[in-house]
Amino acid sequence: MGEQYNQGRGQERAIYRILDANLDRAREGLRIVEEWCRFGLESSPMALECKEMRQELASWHTSELRAARDTPGDPGTELSHPREEQRSSLDQLLQANLCRIEEALRVLEEYGKLYKPQMGTACKQLRYRVYSLESSLLAYPRHQQLKNALLYLVTSPSEQLFSVVEAALQGGLSLVQYRHKEADDTVKLAQARKLRQLCHHYGALFIINDRPDLAIAVDADGVHLGQQDIPIALARHLLGSRKIIGRSTTNPEEMQKAIAEGADYIGVGPVYETPTKQGKAATGFDYIRHAAQNSPIPWFAIGGIDPNNLNDVLNAGATRVAVVRAIMQAEQPGLVTQYFLSQLTKRQTLRRLEAKS
Repeated sequence: MGEQYNQGRGQERAIYRILDANLDRAREGLRIVEEWCRFGLESSPMALECKEMRQELASWHTSELRAARDTPGDPGTELSHPREEQRSSLDQLLQANLCRIEEALRVLEEYGKLYKPQMGTACKQLRYRVYSLESSLLAYPRHQQLKNALLYLVTSPSEQLFSVVEAALQGGLSLVQYRHKEADDTVKLAQARKLRQLCHHYGALFIINDRPDLAIAVDADGVHLGQQDIPIALARHLLGSRKIIGRSTTNPEEMQKAIAEGADYIGVGPVYETPTKQGKAATGFDYIRHAAQNSPIPWFAIGGIDPNNLNDVLNAGATRVAVVRAIMQAEQPGLVTQYFLSQLTKRQTLRRLEAKS
């Protein structure tokens, strides 16, 4: 009888030590991620999510569990792996700690059932919250770059495709969409791969028009969908949460639908009639005014915008514009890009000052 009692006490103590060690592990990992959310990304919502999860875990970290700790007698303290001793990048550091948190929570979920069933349930829910945090965290830099982009170049077929795009990138462009309706897939694939390399060399986002499969094949940053293309939900399933999905819209109803379906940004237009959107009537400035007042996501005015009419578009309420011919057919695409960006930046600065006054 005494032997069974001692065995039971020994198992209980081992379970307490497992719970204590993994509560420490999960809380430490969350703190590491939280610090980057707070100081690196300056994202209050994500930092708060980490903090709330840490506090919930702390509520389970009782003195009873802490009392079972035996650091000198723990063989795991001397175990290490070369991969744990170095981090080659920030992404690797974050990924390693997210995995650490998820693994610890899984242990807590299972052994917690033996300690207190409510603990197992709570840790299961926390694990799902960490999965969501991971998706948001790893997608954040790309989506922040989208938010900061003021000028969006949509390409058109050109013998000087690469030199024009590179000149625009050198001029400060940070967002490019590859669009070629007529070429066969072998040409599209080759051009898209080269454009992606160019864009990433200059730190710009690269989007594919219409084709999620092509975006996946070249590891583009996202895809842009027209009204007749596949649903946003299907594109999201194919591309995952880290990629960008945009949608063309021509009226408030299409805008609202795109937002409800989870688009990361929308095109608003065509503002003026344009040969790249044959058969589509110009939306004029009314739709720009509507988007300025009602869109909670980034939006780009598009359609026939050039240096001559840019200020009219900005006066109507646009803060970002997408262009095709204005850069693709320019004699000096780099200088035209710089002009667009200078005007957009100047207008953005004025609006910020007006908002503060």
